[in-house]
Amino acid sequence: MTLPLDDYPFTPQSMEINGQRLSYLDQGQGPVLVMLHGNPSWSYLYRHLVLRLQDRFRIIVPDHMGCGLSDKPREYAYTLRTHIDNLSILLERLGIEACTLVVHDWGGAIGMGWAVDHVPQVEKICVFNTAAFLSSRIPRRIALCRIPLLGKIIVQGLNGFAWPATWMAVTKKMTKEVAAGFLYPYDSWAHRIATHAFVRDIPLKKTHRSWQELARIDERLALLAAKPMLICWGGRDFCFNDHFYQEWQRRFPGAESHYFPEAGHYILEDAFAQVAPLVEEFVGR
Repeated sequence: MTLPLDDYPFTPQSMEINGQRLSYLDQGQGPVLVMLHGNPSWSYLYRHLVLRLQDRFRIIVPDHMGCGLSDKPREYAYTLRTHIDNLSILLERLGIEACTLVVHDWGGAIGMGWAVDHVPQVEKICVFNTAAFLSSRIPRRIALCRIPLLGKIIVQGLNGFAWPATWMAVTKKMTKEVAAGFLYPYDSWAHRIATHAFVRDIPLKKTHRSWQELARIDERLALLAAKPMLICWGGRDFCFNDHFYQEWQRRFPGAESHYFPEAGHYILEDAFAQVAPLVEEFVGR
């Protein structure tokens, strides 16, 4: 399938998982890099990094179910556990025995959720503005999108999550073409169902359906302490702010950390020229 996106020159593949089609990129040959996006982005987030590294690495970039070019079923368990299970099935069927994880936003919890159960398969970890541990912090603008009915109208009806991200998640203005790329899969109420589901799945209290799963990941993160880790952090992220950056550093004191004070949540948009060489050097060691 050829997409009308000039800066996404890939041919996605797909795999059926429990009756639903999961879309993913599988580019290049060599050591495996698994890149995991968050909400409300998709594999488009990693387009430039894939193009830069695909000559030396095999790069797998799934679109989480309900996101990107994957199916967007109306009746579906859009939970942290389900996304982790989907990733596990994908990597197992692809025969991935070892990989480096590259994670951003929800990709952190999903990727680390897989990693803590597959520690021997994890070679390295690259972290961009994300979390994989319990926290009660949530920006008001995101909390607003969790309000019953109102949140659904804002996120699914008015595209009030994916669209604002095209200017709230960056400090450098996106071109119209790039903004259109981020929004491409989320062009209708039905296609924004997972965008809303991800917002609702943020576990802030013990009674939440995903609290126990995130608590399990939180408790097991130490199993990954010996893995080489690169942290690249945008300092002007309204969601994953310095508190989260410092928590990663506390839990992984041996990590190589780089802080970009003028970059926003989409650090690969704001500081790609600075971040990409660091990633390339890290994964190529």
